[in-house]
Order: sequence, then C-alpha cells, then structure tokens
Amino acid sequence: MTVLADRIEMAEESGELTLDVMFEWLATLPVPEGTKVEIIGGNIFMSPQRRTHFEIIFRILQQLNARYSVEHLASDVRIDFPGRLNGFACDVAAIADGSVESRGRWRYQDVEFVAEVISKDTAANDYGPKKDTYATAGVPVYLIVDPYTGQWHLHTLPKDGTYHGSVSFGFGEDIDLTDSPVGLVLKTDGFPRD
Repeated sequence: MTVLADRIEMAEESGELTLDVMFEWLATLPVPEGTKVEIIGGNIFMSPQRRTHFEIIFRILQQLNARYSVEHLASDVRIDFPGRLNGFACDVAAIADGSVESRGRWRYQDVEFVAEVISKDTAANDYGPKKDTYATAGVPVYLIVDPYTGQWHLHTLPKDGTYHGSVSFGFGEDIDLTDSPVGLVLKTDGFPRD
C-alpha cells in the first residue's frame, strides 16, 4: 500500500475521511485524460467525456458568457456541496458576480446555475442525488440536458431540499431563464443528440 492509501484507510477507521483526502488519493491514480471524476455521497464515479457531451457544454458556456465573465464560469471543476462527501465536477457552473474562491475553490453558496449533460453510466446521479444536493444547496437553476432523449429538464425554486419548479421540452425549444439570476434565454436548437 502507498502512504496515501494508508492515510485513507486510517481516516476511514477514525471517521475522518474527507473530500480532500479522497481527491488526493485520486490524483495518484492513472485516470485517463478526458475522464470526469466526481465523488457523490462518498462514492467515486468516473465517466469518459464524449464529443456530444463536449459540444453541448461548449454551447451552454458560449451563451452564458453573454452574462458571466469567463472567470465566473466553470466546467468539470470541483465544487464541494453539502451532504456527506459531495465533491461534484459540474458540467457547467455559473458563479455569482463578486464571488471569490475560498481555498482555491468556488463556494456552493455562490453557484447560480448548474447544467449536467447526461452520460449513460451516471445518468441516475444527475436525476437523483445530484438534483437533491443542488436543491439542498439552494442552486437557483439546475438544468439537465439529455442527448439520448433529445430533451432538457429545468429545475428551479429550490426550498427545503426540493426543486418546486420544473419544466421539460425537446431540443429546439428555448430555455427562458430571464426570471432567474441567469437573466437570459438559452438556445437549444444546436444541441446534438446521441
């Protein structure tokens, strides 16, 4: 065993397992380039990024750049969310103006928008525990984009760990976020399908 693996084992035994320890350990593994790594509820998930995935993320980021500076947009960057060991690498996150990184990371309290693009192997996370965690964190806008069904699902109005507003449409329908902190309309007609 390595020193870091020993540390993780000792941390687990003492009840002190942290996201930092887990991500340090992951940094020592030969994770293939282009693979997204997240910790959701203490479980490690790795999923390869596909071209379709990238194109949707890129199109969302391009549109958000009309409202957010590049410095306040993130993709596949670790943000720690409330709950047990939730270190997410959101496909897209938009951070409120005036926010400042803390310990080299954005605070979940400053996240105004999250988009997750569905991957077959981790879709259950995006529709389930991540959605619940984003609602608990009070993220005002959570968008799920599903290239397999050609649909998007918008979740708003977080309160008491649940999103109380939701709407779904097919690709090609605009996503009106003008009444949210995002304050713009996202076009989906260029989103590719799998």
